[in-house]
Amino acid sequence: MSKTPETSGARLRRSVEARRALLVPGVMNALAARVAEDLGFEALYVTGAGVTNAYLGLPDAAFLGLTDLAGHVAAIREVTELPLIVDADTGFGNAVNVWHSVRRLERAGADAIQLEDQAAPKRCGHFEGKSVVEAAEMAEKVRAACEARSSGDLLVVARTDAYATEGLEAALARAQRYIAAGADVTFVEAPRRREEVAEIVRRLPVPQLVNMVIGGKTPPIPQAALQALGVGLVLYANAALQGAIAGMQQALSALQAEGRMTETDGLVASFTERQRLVGKPLLDGLEARYTVKDGGTAP
Repeated sequence: MSKTPETSGARLRRSVEARRALLVPGVMNALAARVAEDLGFEALYVTGAGVTNAYLGLPDAAFLGLTDLAGHVAAIREVTELPLIVDADTGFGNAVNVWHSVRRLERAGADAIQLEDQAAPKRCGHFEGKSVVEAAEMAEKVRAACEARSSGDLLVVARTDAYATEGLEAALARAQRYIAAGADVTFVEAPRRREEVAEIVRRLPVPQLVNMVIGGKTPPIPQAALQALGVGLVLYANAALQGAIAGMQQALSALQAEGRMTETDGLVASFTERQRLVGKPLLDGLEARYTVKDGGTAP
């Protein structure tokens, strides 16, 4: 009797609970997801900031709606079987809105949904001027998220931004409260010292997500060091986006300066590589399979 394949959600839960500092890149679209999977990453993070930047050309300041986010999740799910952690910001409203958002995003393909306790309008966790809602309000959002999920493998990740406004102890107290409400993973955003990251992991009983924002407020910490601490997830939410921006600037600057560009310049992926990444060989195979020949159906 064949064994039922493990779902992407079950794989993610197992990896997180192993606390091996699973390295997760953020993806802002389906092409970025294909690149990350092709390189061998085990899970992906659908970044609200990245989608907002790439899709709308705007900063991460609550401009992205649930419908847009769900559409991006569905497009990414269409091209990958990897586990997807989805940044749902503040849940797009109150606890009732969170309930609806979780159901919508789970149907779109999410294996984990991250919620945060910022007050509206939310902003990037490494921006100044943040504020947070009452802990009791966020705890109800977490409870609604847990009760809304259809699969027991869907992870609820509760993020607190209280470190910036109230300090580490307040952030830890909030995280404990969110754990009591059912959060599977917690995420204390933007600690400024390496020893504080260790303290967070030591004092909170569930796996922790550590967010390595390139150029942000948390100091760079190697994955091996975070694994030694017992971190569950290590997030590089916008490494792909920032790399893509740098690549576009370099390629287009060279084009503007030279008035021409070729594959041999070393600034762009080859035409062949681009087609491989987007699945052109699969399309070619399907066309060959379903093309009508000699007045009849293909064999």
